[in-house]
Amino acid sequence: MDHLRYQDDLKGLKDRIRGQRLAIGALTACLSVALLTVYQTLGTQRIVVTPPTVDKPFWVSGARVSNAYLEQMGGYVAWLILDVTPASVQWKKEALLSFVEPDEAGALKIRQEVEAERLKKLNASTYFLLQQLEPDEEKQTVLLSGRLRTYVNGQETSVTPKRYLAQFSYRGGRSHLKAFKEVDRDQQNIAATDGARQR
Repeated sequence: MDHLRYQDDLKGLKDRIRGQRLAIGALTACLSVALLTVYQTLGTQRIVVTPPTVDKPFWVSGARVSNAYLEQMGGYVAWLILDVTPASVQWKKEALLSFVEPDEAGALKIRQEVEAERLKKLNASTYFLLQQLEPDEEKQTVLLSGRLRTYVNGQETSVTPKRYLAQFSYRGGRSHLKAFKEVDRDQQNIAATDGARQR
């Protein structure tokens, strides 16, 4: 009688051990697949930059984007660069540098760091009131016109009409900021004349 119970207990233990081995084998296989997936994705980084809100449809073809895309990205870049406070300038700089062309990243980083120091030293803020966007699909640029408001210690110190030119490139499924600079009317007219001559 004890022998039969012993055999039954032994068989039950063997079945339990077999089940545990299968469970451990399945968990090991899942862990191996997870580690392989992590290893394959390690070092690969995909950054897709689009305007925070898409107001109108746009197209992308080869190395060019439509006027609608240029307008939306131009407005987004102006917001990152020109609408800054001592508290927001650092994270906006990082967001901007994530899609600046590698050749231009160093100069733009230095420019934004100098601006950040200036804002913090003066406790100043700037806000760009965008009034007009003029995209140029051929050159992949957008001209932004508006008024730059400057505040120091919460008091408005100036409201100045400004024009900025943002130039983009599109390749490899990504939009890159090539340049963002202030232009005056004379520079804009010279650029338009040069463009007309080249055509």
